[in-house]
Amino acid sequence: LISTHGFPGDCDLEDIGFLSTVPSNLFTLNDLHDCTAARRWLCANFLELENAIVYGNNIDVYTTVETLLSLGIRGSRINLVLPPPEPGVCSFTDSSVEKAAVMAMENAKVRIHRNCVLAQFNNGKQADALTSASFTTDAEPLHLQCGVFINLSNKGVDYDAFNSFNKSFLAFDGRLVINSSFNTSDSSIWAAGPVTKFSRSYYTDEWTHANFNSKEVGGGLASTLLALFDPTVEPAEAPPPEANRLIPLYKQAKIEVTGRAEGGNYFCLHLDCYELVEELTCLSLKPLPVSNYLSLYMKHQQLLGQLLSRYHQGLICDLYCCLAVFHDRFSDFEQELQQITRLKSRAAVRSSAVKYLSYNRNLLPMFMCPGQL
Repeated sequence: LISTHGFPGDCDLEDIGFLSTVPSNLFTLNDLHDCTAARRWLCANFLELENAIVYGNNIDVYTTVETLLSLGIRGSRINLVLPPPEPGVCSFTDSSVEKAAVMAMENAKVRIHRNCVLAQFNNGKQADALTSASFTTDAEPLHLQCGVFINLSNKGVDYDAFNSFNKSFLAFDGRLVINSSFNTSDSSIWAAGPVTKFSRSYYTDEWTHANFNSKEVGGGLASTLLALFDPTVEPAEAPPPEANRLIPLYKQAKIEVTGRAEGGNYFCLHLDCYELVEELTCLSLKPLPVSNYLSLYMKHQQLLGQLLSRYHQGLICDLYCCLAVFHDRFSDFEQELQQITRLKSRAAVRSSAVKYLSYNRNLLPMFMCPGQL
């Protein structure tokens, strides 16, 4: 058994007025299959009449609202209901982007309700479909009519997954407990992904696989399991005992897919205490060269042409001049340079740099190569 996915927890239907079946117009979106099913239902049943409620307090609610608008649903029919934010958790890490997103919602006439907690559906009466939802607020209770309710709150492990773990006698602590080698409490069962968490013995409750790049985590799991299925692969040497006391170090960027940005031309880099790029925020109406931008992750500001000092001097208006460094083909050139620098030959470094720019001159036209003067 290999578990690779996290699951948003379903609404506690018993507490909010439903004892058995889930209403046909209540959707909890977890993956592409759920989104496709919801979109198909909306196109068939909802485009012309009634109101929609989108409930949650994360970045997914904004992309969901944008999708509803793109389907032709008027903003005045959409209620964005935001529960009180959890301490230290926010939808956007950049306040400028958050303001732009909220402004776009308001310009589209979307009705935004803040600090609301879901209390019950249909005034507590049982029914096959939702017609209303009630919320507690800091002031008067909020009662909204709805033809569809999209739930994006309380992400956790759903009951079916928890039941499977429990019947398998696997350690569970809000998430499926694993060690640094992907092992669960059963040595023959491995797990990875947002449904997991590291054992409390690591003292890193704030770090889980959900914080890291899913492809990198999956690659680590695949490497661990490959020796079990391919007899031609030599098993890796067992790590020293002290290595199992530390969580794995992942280096690739974790990607947040935010959908189409609405308004502005905003780009922000955050550097850590070592002057390495640790976070990128981009808000643009134009298509983004995502693969190039991801190459900026963990690059030192000196590699980007003394970016920090030039920024403080007011000399940075764009990153066009250092595109060659964060181009998605730069990693191959970087590995070649590491081999050359061991020989301590500056001429070889220059020659390799010229070859790199010449070979990619159609993608890097801002650099002049020999023979173009």
